[in-house]
Amino acid sequence: MTTAPVTNQGSGSTREKVARIIALIRPAVQSDGGDLELVDVTPDGIVRIRLHGACVGCPSSAVTLQMGVERNLKAHVPEVRGVESVA
Repeated sequence: MTTAPVTNQGSGSTREKVARIIALIRPAVQSDGGDLELVDVTPDGIVRIRLHGACVGCPSSAVTLQMGVERNLKAHVPEVRGVESVA
């Protein structure tokens, strides 16, 4: 399976662009025993993520969500204004 290059994010809906970036991030999170699920992208650009596995209850999950996931999404999908975790 091939993935679209990160630099080619101009086509598709915001949700599709977010899903592509999360697919690139997911292997790193999975290597630590966790996982990410894209729940929603709100009309105002908030990405809602559900954490799974080792991420649930991990003291570093907030840092991963903000510094890893949010930073990457904002860098590659300009419509993203923030990321929040949902239960």
